[in-house]
Amino acid sequence: MVELSIEPYLRGTTFLIPSPRPASPHSTLGLIMAVQISPSILSADFGRLADEAAAVAAVADWLHVDVMDNHFVPNLTLGLPVVESLLKYAALPLDCHLMIEEPDRWAPGYAEAGAANVTIHVEAAHAPVRTLRAIRAAGARAGLAVNPGTSVEPYEDLLTEIDMLLLMTVEPGFGGQHFLDMVLPKLRRARALVAQYGTAVWLQVDGGVSEETIERCAEAGADVFVAGTAVYGSDDPARAVQALRAQAERATAHATWAAHTEPGRPG
Repeated sequence: MVELSIEPYLRGTTFLIPSPRPASPHSTLGLIMAVQISPSILSADFGRLADEAAAVAAVADWLHVDVMDNHFVPNLTLGLPVVESLLKYAALPLDCHLMIEEPDRWAPGYAEAGAANVTIHVEAAHAPVRTLRAIRAAGARAGLAVNPGTSVEPYEDLLTEIDMLLLMTVEPGFGGQHFLDMVLPKLRRARALVAQYGTAVWLQVDGGVSEETIERCAEAGADVFVAGTAVYGSDDPARAVQALRAQAERATAHATWAAHTEPGRPG
């Protein structure tokens, strides 16, 4: 059972609520809806992380960092010490996706270290409201992730507590997996919920995002796209990011949900 109760804070506690969606410096959609690309270093060369981050710094919006603990998912990647080191060299803001047990315990530390976004999994969180608020209080944007088999509707009341909803389009744990089309209807429902609540929540997709799938994601409602193999598996990561952005922008410009979005107002 997921605890939705709010743990009381001391009087006088100041919450640093992140500002609404910044316009992507690389997007050509203007005020309609900013497409954002977040290359995942899970597919990068771990021995050259600073160089790999620099390769996309001029064209991407975020650097996606997959933190895995070999418990919540069957893979072990990196943790807070590596994130702290990467923060010293990365020009892009870090988008930390925590695929770990006990995110309630560990997530605020990533925000305190300087990550610009910290996403936790609803399947692993026991006190999501408290944790999401702690992430925001530390100055980061707060994200909530759901696995392919997890419905979004039971967590719609949390939309007012988050800045981004991440829909996994593969089972979490490994890069290079095939995209799961079964998530697209859920993405459409999530977009409708965001519109219903009138919140400035970004919708991110992660897993199998490539030139073959990114347009379907954009048409269904995604506006933030994590791409690992499609970027770092290419000969020119920067050019791959630019190509993915162009595809997503074309699809978004013709998407029904985007046409119903008020100019200047997210989803």
